[in-house]
Amino acid sequence: MERRKKTCRDTIAIQTHRILPSHTNFYGNLFGGQLLYWIDNAASISQTRLTNTLSMTASMDNMNFLRPLPEGNSVCIESFVAGAGNTSVEVFAKIIGEDLLTGERYIAATSFLTFVALPEDRENFVMPEIIPETEEEKYICAGYEQRKASRMLQRQLDKELQTQLTTTEPWNQERLD
Repeated sequence: MERRKKTCRDTIAIQTHRILPSHTNFYGNLFGGQLLYWIDNAASISQTRLTNTLSMTASMDNMNFLRPLPEGNSVCIESFVAGAGNTSVEVFAKIIGEDLLTGERYIAATSFLTFVALPEDRENFVMPEIIPETEEEKYICAGYEQRKASRMLQRQLDKELQTQLTTTEPWNQERLD
């Protein structure tokens, strides 16, 4: 089967939200968890636009909160596919805040997420090739292999960590005082 090609632009998902009081913390800024929810939602659309399959979020590999997103501002999440393996897809998300009263726009956060594509016909599935076009896309996509290698190393470290974790209720564990 011939490998299809798609541009980063083909995978772009854009979501804009007004930050309401119910979205904010005690400081009047967007809850981090609310932003993560919106990012995962947008990024999953980008993944599906590349693969035309359902997927599962495997990890949020990197999340950089750079500036707060105050109540009354808007937050725009722009995501696109930055790299792909056989079944894994890396999505980059750029989070832009906007003061709606002044028009100031700023980078509020960035994130990389990894999804696992779940095609119905796994044996015949061929991951499309992703083609960057803009300077921003080329820069981000150029780092894919390095980020992938870092993820694989971190995955091994996480597996080791998991062997040391317990599921016993903390109040039932013997404590060394």
